[in-house]
Amino acid sequence: MKVIFLQDVRGKGKRGEVKNVPDGYAQNFLIKQGKAKAATAGAMSQLKGQQKAEAKREEEERQEAVKVKQVLEADETIVQLTAKAGTDGRLFGSIPSKQIAQALEKQYGIKLDKRKIELREPIKMMGFINVPVKLHQDVTARIRVHVSEK
Repeated sequence: MKVIFLQDVRGKGKRGEVKNVPDGYAQNFLIKQGKAKAATAGAMSQLKGQQKAEAKREEEERQEAVKVKQVLEADETIVQLTAKAGTDGRLFGSIPSKQIAQALEKQYGIKLDKRKIELREPIKMMGFINVPVKLHQDVTARIRVHVSEK
């Protein structure tokens, strides 16, 4: 029996997939539990419509990420941060991704989730640092961060 998966089912299929499964398994487990529905002509056309809408939304998100990338990588976009430092240029403490995200929003009005900032470890030195940011699945930008002494 052909079914359309409504949820991910481990070992059987992912959400939105159309697969052939045994009749008993489909009727007694997948359909009964609401994890799948029968792949009728109407259900198939509805699935195609959902997939088109999802692809369109995904492309819009990607385009938005590209626009944000252009702003972040512009020459005039430098996130300025200040921190206490010793004589050798090492900071007392460190600057985490949360602080970078807050400074970016405060200085440029760009709201960015701190989890998208891919900082391997917190910044512990003064100077200019290029910080990678994962804006979208296929769009990665670099923020220039300047850390100066308080």
